[in-house]
Parts: sequence; C-alpha cells; structure tokens
Amino acid sequence: MTRKSICLLFLVLLALPCFAASKYESKITSLEGEKWWGGAVGLGSKMPFEGDLRLFDLSVENLNNQNVPLLLSSEGRYIWSDKPFSFQVENGELRLYSDYEKMEPILAGRTLKDAYMAASAKHFPPSGDLPDPLFFSMPQYNTWIELMYNQNQEDILKYADHVLENDFPVGVFMVDDNWQKYYGNFDFKPERFPDPKGMIDRLHRQGFKIMFWICPFVSPDSPEFRELQQKGFLIKKKGTNEAAIIPWWNGYSACYDLSNPAAAEHLKQQLRGMQEKYGADGFKFDAGDIGHYNDPELEFYDKSATSVDMCRYWAKIGLDFPFNEYRAGWKMGGEALVQRLGDKDYSWNAVGLLIPDMIAAGLLGYAYACPDMIGGGQFASFLGVDQTKLDQELIVRSCQVHALMPMMQFSVAPWRILDEKHLAICRDYARLHEKMGAYILEQAYHAAKTGEPIIRHMEYAFPHQGFVDCKDQFMLGDRYLVAPVLTKEHTRKVMLPEGVWVDDTGKKFKGPKTIEVTWILTKPANGWNSNFSIFVPSVSIVIMTTPDALFFSAKDIGIGVPE
Repeated sequence: MTRKSICLLFLVLLALPCFAASKYESKITSLEGEKWWGGAVGLGSKMPFEGDLRLFDLSVENLNNQNVPLLLSSEGRYIWSDKPFSFQVENGELRLYSDYEKMEPILAGRTLKDAYMAASAKHFPPSGDLPDPLFFSMPQYNTWIELMYNQNQEDILKYADHVLENDFPVGVFMVDDNWQKYYGNFDFKPERFPDPKGMIDRLHRQGFKIMFWICPFVSPDSPEFRELQQKGFLIKKKGTNEAAIIPWWNGYSACYDLSNPAAAEHLKQQLRGMQEKYGADGFKFDAGDIGHYNDPELEFYDKSATSVDMCRYWAKIGLDFPFNEYRAGWKMGGEALVQRLGDKDYSWNAVGLLIPDMIAAGLLGYAYACPDMIGGGQFASFLGVDQTKLDQELIVRSCQVHALMPMMQFSVAPWRILDEKHLAICRDYARLHEKMGAYILEQAYHAAKTGEPIIRHMEYAFPHQGFVDCKDQFMLGDRYLVAPVLTKEHTRKVMLPEGVWVDDTGKKFKGPKTIEVTWILTKPANGWNSNFSIFVPSVSIVIMTTPDALFFSAKDIGIGVPE
C-alpha cells in the first residue's frame, strides 16, 4: 500500500462515525428491471449497482477520483442533492442518508439518457467551453512513472527526444511532482534544473505544450508559508489564527484556503507569474482529495464550507487555465476541466477497470476525461518488478483502450520497455488517436454544447436492448462501437445493437447479435494492426440514437481493408 493510500484510508477511518448520524433516510423502491449508476467515478466497475454495496459517504472519501451527488436510473429516474449524502445497496434496494434533506427520485423519462440529460440540464449544464483542443487531438506524455520524484531537466529532455526519435506524435507534455523547490513555491530546484526556461523553450520548439504538477499545499517553515499565514490565506486550526498542518501522502503541510477569494487570486497570480517567467502552458492540479479537509479541527474562511466545498474551490482554480488536469473533483460536471481517472495499477485487472470508470465519468458530467496513464499510473506497482520482464501485451492492450478514448496519456516509456514489434503497435495506436482527433474533438465540442458524454454506455445509446450490464465495450460518440481486448485472452464477445454494423475489415453484421472475435498481437504488412473491434453503423438499416449519423467505412479512420 502506498503512502497516499495509507493517508487517505486513515482520514476515512477518522470520519466513519458520521455515517450513522444522518438525519434523513430514504429507501428507493426499484421499478421493474431498474438499475442505478452514479455517486463516484471510482465505483465505476460496480455500476450498475446490484446485490449489496457497502455504505459510501460522498463527503468522506472519493476513491482517488471525482464525486458527484447524482444517481441515475436505467428507467429514466435520477436523484440529485446539492449537498453530499451517503448511499448503499442492500439486497438490490437503494438506500440514501442525508444530513440536509430527504431525497426522492425524479422521473425524467424512460431511459438512462433521459435521466442524464435532465439532470445535466438542471444541475450541471455545459459551460460551452472546453479545455485546450490539443488534449483531444494528440497523445499526451507524463514523466511520472519514468522519473517519479526525480524530476530533472536532463531526463525530461531525454524523454521528449525519445518521443520524436521513435516517431510518436507530439502533444501535451506534463512534468510531474517534485520539480519545484518545495510545496507552495513555483521556482525550479536549481540543482536539477540549471536552465528551466531554456528547457521549456526547447520543448516548445519540438512542438510540445508544457504543464507542471502542483498542489494546494505549502511547506511549513518557508518564506511562502510565513507570508501566506500573515495574510490569512491558509486553512487554520479551529479557533486560532494559526495555520493548520494537514497530513497527506507527501508528509505534513499547510494548505491554501481557497474559500478565501483573496487567497485564490493570490495563487492564480503565482501561477501566472510562473507562466510569464518560464513559459509554462498550464498545470496538473493534484491532491485536492476530499479526505484532506475532513478534520473537524480545521477552520475555513468560508464558515459554511465542508470537505467537498474545499475540493471544489481547488477545482475552480483550473478554470483560468485551459491547459489543466484534475483527478479529484466535486460537482464540476460540464466545466472545461480535464479529469483523469485515479492512478491504476500495472495489472490486467486495472486494464479492465478503464472502460467502466470512463463510462462512469461521462455519466457524472465529466466528458473531458483521460483514462489514467497507459500501463498504469500507480508507481508503486512498478517497483520491485524486473523492468526487462514487464508484460508487453498488457502495455499494448492498455494503449489500445486509450487510443479511442477522448484522451490518451503515456508515462512509462514504451520505447524503453517494449521490443520493436510491440513498440510499433503502440506507435500505430498513437497515430490512430491522432487520425481520430478531428472526430474526438468534434465530440468534445458537442459535449460543451449539449452536456452529452463522449464515452457512452451502451445502455445510454441503445436503451432497453439488453445492454444494462455491459461494461467492456462503449460508444465513442454516436458513430463508433468500440470493443477492445481487455484480458490476456485473445478472444472476446461483442454485443451488437439492432441494425446492420460494419467492422474494421468491412464485414457486415445484422444485430441484435453477439459475436465472438479473436485478435492476436501481430503487425500485418499493410502497416495497420486491428487488435480490437470497432464497428460503425450502416445507416440505411441501423436504428441510431440520432437521425443524422453518418456511415463511415473502416478506411475513414486509417484501418486497412480489402480493395
């Protein structure tokens, strides 16, 4: 277990007694065949909820990801509260607990999509804006797994050089934790970065946009700490004027009180100053987890603020920076923020979590989501593993899942750990994402206008056709059904909705139908590798969710098909 996991678990255990103190309780009687999604992105693999689900408090834990006070039903109902609540499932029955109000379902229509669209329109309407288009159109790169806490100029430049040398597309480039002198300071460690502006200028000339990891914490006994405490810009110990010291996965620190508008503006000025001084394009906003703010001995500038509100105040900072990324969030659906899935292990099980978690993110209003890092972003799972014996097929399968997601992000360097055959496959899928960039960006603009998810549950797109429990395939917008291989096995089943569907070889299938496909990791002579199934509808026959869906042949996305 990592330090981050231990710290968050400790904070959750401290808050457990509050579970039993809720003032309002609701028992939701399910309609026939009704199932529920929502609450927390980190519960995606358990959605739709059925059987038993342990009590989950949205104000206490966020499972390393985003929380939203929303539950959605396959039968067109939804539940919303402006405040956090607890919920559990017992013998298939949904139970809700709140300190603020008694909650009941709202009937919005007959389908999961009806429920989502009604909730979105009323409670988190799309802002009309989106993060920088580069996030969607090109792969991203993050130095975390390669460098971990040893972020340094020499190795950062080597990583970028290897991207180009191995003919991968350039895009957003993120420098992760421990580049700065200490937390709360936004200058570089001089012993590791002899010329940070020169480094950034070089990365820009290579075509990258550069982001830097930051957090809301401030190292104690530093000039910044003393200045911020004097100005009243730090979270305080209750009943005092002293800054609170908060435990988190990197130690013990003070923390910006971003419920104070002056403190929020001060932080944004520091970030803008770094952009002007060094040329940084944006920031990876980490460590905003709800659990950091649960201690009842903390006092905030906004006296009505709770743990979730403090998480949200942190998220609002990113709205001023089009190049942003978050991992923890509260009620920020529809906003122009990139939301990454929480760190996944290097494991086949984690590969299988990517689709249900990304679907959950979309259903909770986070359309601009990234499925963590290819191969996993949990650095501890790479430690103690012989780097010459990493499972190359796992890395490739993870890459394939990312390729037809809204975003794809490399961290562990494929050119370091893969042989030429597997590296070539990853390169091709990075290029596929680039080729699909215009379509993915089109879907992002659609999300900014309508609130619709980019990654859609099959039940959302094709209601009441038997897809409620389908968790291993998805619709990319309304045109592409994507079914990656997610296990060590090379064979999988694909469920096709009603209508006629065309796969990536041009072969047609009439649905509804379940077919079995086999994809072995090989690289054919035509330069393409069809290692997962992608289906497009033939609109002359298929029943679609929108009347203006277009027919796309496999050639339109660069997949080789017989002439």
